[in-house]
Amino acid sequence: MTHEALLRALFDRAVERALPRHLLAGHLPAPPKGRTVVVGAGKAAAAMAFAVEEAWPVAAPLSGLVVTRNGHIPKSTASRRGAIVIAEARHPVPDATGVAATAQMLGHLQGLTEDDLVIALISGGASALMVAPVEGLTLADKQAVNAGLLASGAPISQMNVVRKHLSRVKGGQLAAAAWSAPVLSLIISDVPGDDPALIGSGPTVGDDSTPADALAILDRWKIAVPAQVRSALAGPRRVLAPTDARLSRVTNRIIAAPAQSLDAAAELARVQGLEVRQLGDALEGEARDVARDHAALARKAQSALKPGARPVILLSGGELTVTRRGDGIGGPNAEYSLALALALDEAPGIHALAADTDGVDGAAEVAGALITPQTLAKARAQGRDPLAMLQRNDAHSFFVGIGQQVITGPTLTNVNDFRTILIEPL
Repeated sequence: MTHEALLRALFDRAVERALPRHLLAGHLPAPPKGRTVVVGAGKAAAAMAFAVEEAWPVAAPLSGLVVTRNGHIPKSTASRRGAIVIAEARHPVPDATGVAATAQMLGHLQGLTEDDLVIALISGGASALMVAPVEGLTLADKQAVNAGLLASGAPISQMNVVRKHLSRVKGGQLAAAAWSAPVLSLIISDVPGDDPALIGSGPTVGDDSTPADALAILDRWKIAVPAQVRSALAGPRRVLAPTDARLSRVTNRIIAAPAQSLDAAAELARVQGLEVRQLGDALEGEARDVARDHAALARKAQSALKPGARPVILLSGGELTVTRRGDGIGGPNAEYSLALALALDEAPGIHALAADTDGVDGAAEVAGALITPQTLAKARAQGRDPLAMLQRNDAHSFFVGIGQQVITGPTLTNVNDFRTILIEPL
C-alpha cells in the first residue's frame, strides 16, 4: 500500500465509524402510545432520518421533517418509508429555504402531548440550516452575521454562542416548542469537547450564556454586524437556562464523536504495523499555527526513530479555524496542509493528510489535502508560489493544481476534522 493509500484508508475508516446507518438504530426507544415526530438539521440529518425510517416499526406512526445541506441526501432510497420530509438548504451561510424548512419543522411540533415522542436528529451544520431569526432581524441580517463569524477565526464554541442568541430555535428553544412531549435528541458531535450545548448551537440543550456574552464575542473578534443585530442582543434573553422546566423531559445523547473515529483509525494503523500516537480529538486554533506545531512534533519524532524502527502515525481531531486575510479559495484542512508542507520544507519520510469528515472543507466541495516530501517541488515546477498562496488563503487552488486534493463527495456524517501524519525513520 502506498503512503497516500494508507493515509486515505485511515481517513475512510474514521468516516465509516461515524455513519448513521451503523449507529442510530441501537439508540431508538420503543414507539410511544401516541405519535412520533422526527425533526432535526445538519449535514448528516437526511442519513439519520433514513436510519430512523429503516429501524422504526412499520405499524408505528412516524412523521416529521429534517433539513440538510444541499446535495447531502443519501442516493439509496430503497429502504425509505417516506414518512419524514427531507428539505435541503444552503450551508454555511443560511438561505430562505432554510427559513421555510424551519418554519415547517416547528409546525410539526404543534399540539403534542405527553403520549407523543419527538426524536431530534442533530449534526454539524445545523446552526446554519435551522434558521429562525429573532424578532426584528431579517434573513439578510443572519447571513451577515454568519459570514462575519466564518471569516473571523473565532472558534466554533464562540460562534455558536452568538448564533443561538439570535435564533428562535437554538439554545433549547426547539425542545421548548415540543413541550410537553418527551424529546430524545440523537447527536453527532462536530465540536471539540462534544458539548451538546454547542453542537448545532444546542437546539435541545439549555445554556447559561447571555446576550451580553454574544456581544462580547462580536467585539473580541472585531466582527462587524448590522445595527439591528446589536439591538437584538441588547434585548431579553431567549435561550433557555439548563434548569428550565421545558427541558425536563429532554434526553440528549451523543451517538458519534471524533474520539470514536480517531480510535477506529488508530486500530487500523496498528494492524498495518504502525506506532500510533494520538494528539487529541479536540484541537483548536489557527490552522497555519497548528500546522507549524505539528511539523515540529513530526521532526522531533523522526529524529528519535532508529533505522528499522516502526513508522509512527500522529492522529488528531478537533476544529481548526482560518482568519481570512486574502481572497483565495481555502478551508482549514487545506490551509493546515499547505502550512504543514511549508514548515516541513520537503523533509524526507513524512507524509500527511488533513480532511473534514463531512467531505467539505471551507469554501470548496473538497474534503482536504494530502502532502508528501515532493509537494512543494511539484508546485514550484508549475510556477506556483506556496507561501504566497498560503498568505492569500488559496490552499485549495494550490492542491488542485498538483492533484493532491482529498475528494469524497458528501460523506453523510460529520465528526470534525481528521489529521494524520506518517513518519518513517531515515
